Amino acid sequence: MRAALWFLALFGMAVAVALFAGNNQGTVTVFWPPYRVDLSLNLVLLLLFGGFTLLYAALRTLAALLDLPVQASRWRTQQKERSMHVALLDALAHLTAGRFIRARKAAEAAIAQEKALVGSVEPLPHAVQVRALAHLLAAESAHALQDRAARTLHLDEALEQTAHNPSGPAQEVRDGVQLRAAAWAVQDRDAPAALEWLEQLPQGAARRTIALRIRLRAARLANQTQTALETARLLAKHRAFSPLAAQSITRGLATELINGARDESQLLRAWQSLENGERLAPELAVHAASRLQQLGGDPVQVRQWLLPAWDALLADPDALPEALRVRLVRTLEDDMDSVDGPWLARIEGAQQRNPRDPHLQYLAGMACLRRQLWGKAQQLIGNASRQLHHPELHRNAWRALAELAEQRGDEAAAAQAWRQAAGGA
Repeated sequence: MRAALWFLALFGMAVAVALFAGNNQGTVTVFWPPYRVDLSLNLVLLLLFGGFTLLYAALRTLAALLDLPVQASRWRTQQKERSMHVALLDALAHLTAGRFIRARKAAEAAIAQEKALVGSVEPLPHAVQVRALAHLLAAESAHALQDRAARTLHLDEALEQTAHNPSGPAQEVRDGVQLRAAAWAVQDRDAPAALEWLEQLPQGAARRTIALRIRLRAARLANQTQTALETARLLAKHRAFSPLAAQSITRGLATELINGARDESQLLRAWQSLENGERLAPELAVHAASRLQQLGGDPVQVRQWLLPAWDALLADPDALPEALRVRLVRTLEDDMDSVDGPWLARIEGAQQRNPRDPHLQYLAGMACLRRQLWGKAQQLIGNASRQLHHPELHRNAWRALAELAEQRGDEAAAAQAWRQAAGGA
């Protein structure tokens, strides 16, 4: 369509010129005393057009001649710029391929090429980013070569290049330099330095996934369990881990936090700092209750913390690993003297709903033993002793049976029970 319009326009112009020039009788008279020159109007127009064209071509030629030095300088600058970019790409390629010496040399070559461009006709608009990235690649290579002096030198240079332009792409490069510095500090097992680098990041950059990963490693290295736990929660919300891995990491850190408590008040603060879902996890509930029991905490509080694990055991006994069920039973057994009526009812009701569960039989039997219900205790513990696989529970069950036999005066049964207890030790 556009070509057709151009053809129509050219035809129109040709027709107009033919009509105007074909019957044009106009003349132009030039008086130059004592001369008089008569020229046709068409010739005058043609001469004017030709003169303008000739003058324009002459001016363009002169401008091109005068611009040759500038063009030559620009060409040399472009060649240097291409060489700089090639060196920068070579440094990145060698670093990725594990050729760290070549990578450092290429990065230093890029830095030298960029310095040669300073003061050129057209300075690079992204010179700051190029210099900072080249120094960063050189520092990364030096770190891989365990040359800490060179790494520090190039790191300082990279930060210096971006210090005077804290916005836009330069700020992004600066964030990257600081993140790499923090990662290097973690690899050097210098947790305080890593955390200090992370503190220098802007708020937005500090909440990025890579920054949170480095913070998690640094906090664990510095034994800052609370900080590590909070960071792991943020990473889980950002979906940096799979759900199973996130659950494992957060529960592991929560366990470390509980283990780090040295008295009851510290343990209570640690427990309150956990999220509701973490406090409802049977593993953490049993571990925290057992730890509180070891620290001489309130038995009522111990049993209150055990409720999530107890409810999970009642809902599905097979949902809890055997080791966790044993620990739950042992924790309740250790405070059996202070067990109140509601908990006794819970234990009895659970045993009646699951009459074949040896752990519940053992727990109910021990409760009856402490309440001096000898006959029922004998029956429950006797049934449990033949099914328990855990050595400690098996030994305690036979020991209780031996004590019951001694109370009845059955020396043969007591001796047999003591032998069974000794054999399970």
